[in-house]
Amino acid sequence: MENNQTITNYLITIIGATAIGKTNLSIQIANHFNTEIISSDSRQFYKEMIIGTAVPSFKELSTVPHHFIQNRSIFKNYSVGQFEKEALQKLDELFKKTNIVVMVGGSGLYTNAVIEGLDYFPEVNSEIREKLNKQLENGKLENLQLQLKKLDIESYNSIEIENPHRLIRALEICIGTGKPYSQFKNKPKVKRNFIPLKIGLEAPREIMYQRINKRVDIMIAEGLVGEAKELYKHKNLNALQTVGYKELFNYFDGNYTLDFAVEEIKKNTRRFAKRQVTWNKKDANINWFNFQENPSVIIKKIEKLIV
Repeated sequence: MENNQTITNYLITIIGATAIGKTNLSIQIANHFNTEIISSDSRQFYKEMIIGTAVPSFKELSTVPHHFIQNRSIFKNYSVGQFEKEALQKLDELFKKTNIVVMVGGSGLYTNAVIEGLDYFPEVNSEIREKLNKQLENGKLENLQLQLKKLDIESYNSIEIENPHRLIRALEICIGTGKPYSQFKNKPKVKRNFIPLKIGLEAPREIMYQRINKRVDIMIAEGLVGEAKELYKHKNLNALQTVGYKELFNYFDGNYTLDFAVEEIKKNTRRFAKRQVTWNKKDANINWFNFQENPSVIIKKIEKLIV
């Protein structure tokens, strides 16, 4: 992009922990600006995973056009790099008819890929990943986490260490290069043809945890156990290494009671939310609002920020 070219496109990104109310706010903002929504939630991509990923309701999806919701299958691998490429193509298409687009999702890596671009990582010996995957298959997730903590404490504190794919990716770089995974991050990226405008929702931790517990109870009532049962035979797929499904797979395996599995879902979702908060708080460019703030107040703030 030419340096003297004025950028007039805006990507309004709604950020916050799981169950904080991002979906509702994103729809209200999109309606106000008569625009569309891009989802950057890495699990809502999959059409086989509905209840456990808190996909927006049919009513919500019909209110505003959404993109990247249930558009993939768990049987086909889908990387953050693929999402970045496709999301940017969709943005180029949308910016031809409007200068404002909304993006929402709880996956910080996928959100940042669209806004900032991905970091470059050198190729490493594939045998390293194979060995790490073998450790994972032998139930050594905690050992892998401790290994990352030793090799790269910064990545240990910032990535989703409960996500085997992210954990192994960081470890293979550490082992294969002899340098911390975090050292390869935050390099200069390709310029975008939009200005990112980040809106964050926050709540006191105890309220956030109450909302998470309630959401899990609702998911169970809506049939999450049945949904997980249908997917159980595919439990080793990467897409299904997800909170809400992993715990129920343990229940089906006879390792957990159903009550214990539900409590584990709540606990692991709370841990995930805590990591989301840690990730987001590092970003000084987020405009924070209480989760109960009237959307009209947030919209007025956005209008002031749009030049």
